[in-house]
Amino acid sequence: IMLLSDPEVESSILISNDEGATYQKYRLSFYIQSLLFHPKQEDWILAYSIDQKLYSSMDFGRRWQIMHERITPNRFYWSVTGLDKEPDLVHMEARRTDGRAHYITCRIQECSETTRNGPFLHYIDVSSLVVQDEYIFIQVTDGGRANYYVSYKREPFMQIKLPKYSLPKDMHIISTDENQVFAAVQEWNQNDTYNLYISDTRGVYFTLALENVKSNRGLEGNVIIDLYEVAGIKGIFLANKKVEDQIKTFITYNKGRDWRLLQAPDSDLRGDPIHCLLPFCSLHLHLQISENPYTSGSISSKETVPGLLVATGNVGPELSYTEVGMFVSSDAGNSWRQIFEEEYSVWFLDWGGALVAMKHTSMPIRHVWVSFDEGRTWNKYGFTSAPLFVDGSLVEPGIETQIMTIFGHLSLRSEWQLIKVDYKSIFSRRCTKDDFQTWHLHNQGEPCVMGERKIYKKRKAGACCSLTRDYSRTVVSEPCICAEWDFECDYGYERHSNNQCIPAFWFNPSSQLKECSLGQSYLNSTGYRRIVSNNCTDGLQEKYAARSEQCPGKAPRGLHILTSTGKLVAEQGYNTTFIIRMEEGDLQRTNIQLDFGDGTAVSYANFSPIEDGIRHIYKSTGIFQVTAYAENNLGSDLAALFLHVVCPVERVDLRVPFVAIRNKEVNLTAVVWPSQSGTLTYFWWFGNSTKPFITLDSSISYTFTSEGMNTITVQVSAGSILIQDTKDIAVHEYFQSQLLSFSPNLDYHNPDIPEWREDIGRVIKRALVQPGVEGSQLISAILPFSLDYPTNKLLPKCYHLDILNYFFQTVEILFNALNQNLVQFELKPGVEVIVYVTQLTLAPLVDSGAGHSSSAMLMLLSVVFVGLAVFLIYKFKRKIPWINIYAQVQHDKEQEMIGSVSQSENAPKISLSEFTDPEELMDKELDTRVIGTQQDCCSLK
Repeated sequence: IMLLSDPEVESSILISNDEGATYQKYRLSFYIQSLLFHPKQEDWILAYSIDQKLYSSMDFGRRWQIMHERITPNRFYWSVTGLDKEPDLVHMEARRTDGRAHYITCRIQECSETTRNGPFLHYIDVSSLVVQDEYIFIQVTDGGRANYYVSYKREPFMQIKLPKYSLPKDMHIISTDENQVFAAVQEWNQNDTYNLYISDTRGVYFTLALENVKSNRGLEGNVIIDLYEVAGIKGIFLANKKVEDQIKTFITYNKGRDWRLLQAPDSDLRGDPIHCLLPFCSLHLHLQISENPYTSGSISSKETVPGLLVATGNVGPELSYTEVGMFVSSDAGNSWRQIFEEEYSVWFLDWGGALVAMKHTSMPIRHVWVSFDEGRTWNKYGFTSAPLFVDGSLVEPGIETQIMTIFGHLSLRSEWQLIKVDYKSIFSRRCTKDDFQTWHLHNQGEPCVMGERKIYKKRKAGACCSLTRDYSRTVVSEPCICAEWDFECDYGYERHSNNQCIPAFWFNPSSQLKECSLGQSYLNSTGYRRIVSNNCTDGLQEKYAARSEQCPGKAPRGLHILTSTGKLVAEQGYNTTFIIRMEEGDLQRTNIQLDFGDGTAVSYANFSPIEDGIRHIYKSTGIFQVTAYAENNLGSDLAALFLHVVCPVERVDLRVPFVAIRNKEVNLTAVVWPSQSGTLTYFWWFGNSTKPFITLDSSISYTFTSEGMNTITVQVSAGSILIQDTKDIAVHEYFQSQLLSFSPNLDYHNPDIPEWREDIGRVIKRALVQPGVEGSQLISAILPFSLDYPTNKLLPKCYHLDILNYFFQTVEILFNALNQNLVQFELKPGVEVIVYVTQLTLAPLVDSGAGHSSSAMLMLLSVVFVGLAVFLIYKFKRKIPWINIYAQVQHDKEQEMIGSVSQSENAPKISLSEFTDPEELMDKELDTRVIGTQQDCCSLK
């Protein structure tokens, strides 16, 4: 016995070897979420921890060792006896640090990076690995479309072939019994239903068995398909299908080839006839198997009682969830009887020789019902003196049991009550041969089911005897002559109203020859295939069997080239695997040439060496045209793709001017590291825009139409990597700038990183704030070393008519303080930095009037000086002649420049208050316009 401790208290297990008399505690270094015991070796255990690690133990949990640190929940499986070579092999869906999943296997005692195997070379979708009987299934999504792969008996994976236009959104493996796969596929146009598909023996080629099967969600959100496989008889399934917004129950006796509605009982419990005419009225059943081990589920059957089914359902035009009763069939669903008018839980005892029923209710009960004649008559037994709220019941594993444990509570506040009910006294003796009768399996009178005629031995109704362990159920089993219903349509074929299998419009039968070489033979399908596990012989077998024919020589056709990942982006310096596919052609006699587009190429005499792909490493970035050429003596074919080889980008720096002129074009540049990153896509976002500008160039020109602070974001895409940078730019009507210099000790402490420049900019801005100058009037920014030395730019914000006088006062106050070395700050204890005006020969000041472009402004700001540029913005559309002095400076062409911003003693000082008549302004040749809202200012002529 193993007990797990409460994880909120401690992490340990308690193990008893003497049926619980004593326990030994073993502390764990991890917290167990689930356990998986080996199907054969009772001491071998896999433990899954709450942090998604997988551990293994070979001594019933006394010692543990880690197998993998990142395993997908519920995606680890023990080896299957007879298929896997080692009994201690574990199949796992492992996760990488980037979240991608892959399928690996390893032995529990030898599971390390070097000993782990990857049966499937590529990444798989998360939570897609399924290991079940002879089959292993995985899913790989490529280009938004899911592709499914299967390995049969541990052979190499092959892509599952569904009808071409099924386009599945979801797929679930329902059954892998009898060397065949039942799969439920939700197609592109379905929401609450699934289509049921059935495969060939290898699980590769699937054909449609039933459309629009109902589905619902389980307790944990898992998908449950309304399909039930009858135990004990192969080929019989029940399914709930949606037909014109109604749910109806159908049954098949040949694994989905033919379906029909269930015949309702002839009479009800009172013996009154039931008038129910097919197809308008029939019996409908609930097909959910209980997820709770303590309830029986809505339908049940046992292999030891072939043909006996008990289910919850109703009679009418469709399935009902309110008016339900209990029904039983003793002949595998051909006919039905009603046994209760309400819902009951039903269990099988003694190999199915007795049925025990308990009412399914929220009220307290004290009785159970027992039947020895397959539900024809019932005896009532009391199991408790006081009524019990039943929470569940448990029939011990092993269907020969005659003991049931019922547990519940006497009141809502009482503790659990456990009651053991022993039915052994009812079975008075052992069964003899006189207690049995024969039963012939049939399908509406047809004795051949799945190509066999079977006769079973069953206990006679009312025989209160117990069975022995060596009880044999099958008496006669002989093959039948093959008939129409023993064959289904092959892959690519569809059954029409005349019962003929005809190729679908999308299917080309000759496409099956693509792996056929000249001189070899192949099986040419007739459009039919015998149902898997069908044992019929002769009859139509020869007519419908695939015929062996010689492979015809064919020219290459349908050549395709793709990467193993399905992506058209590869990383420089890493292996890129190319896959070549050909729809038609002689694979063994076709030469293949592959040109990688970078000056290298390879050639192969046939397809055999390249089945796993061709690997190549690109040493440079760029766009390469990869070309595949196939040729044989009958023709040739060509295919190409354009591969983007990139180097992963690490960061991007958006280079923008810190101030721009309204309605003037500004150049913006994104600098990417490393610089040789291949083809990049740039997404430019301006302000609150919802659509970006998209370019392949790292620069863009943009015109801002409104003043204020504007946010610019650039995103750079390289393959699957997307990085971005964001900057702010101040937009004004006009501005001027001044370079500031610093004492040399500032440059010594400059690490040239954005955070340092931002912090120093704020410090300098605070230092520049003088009496009469508000900090809100100044905006500062520092350029990196790569374009300019650090420069600080400050922007006074002026909105009123008297801004002219105020502007002059701001300049005078700032420059007086700078010239007197009054502006300084402490960088660190003992390091004082002085700020002063830089004296430039060429352009100490930049004017942004109509005669200057923003590019000229940026050029002047790029002078290499250790300093910060100060921008002084004022709100006038025209230049003031006696303030701005222009000089012509350029190498080949003169360019407007401006003299010192400090006021000259000869420069007249103007105050608007001196003028009362607008004409006097014109006389003084003052040409200006006031910028602002109508509420702030007036117009001047």
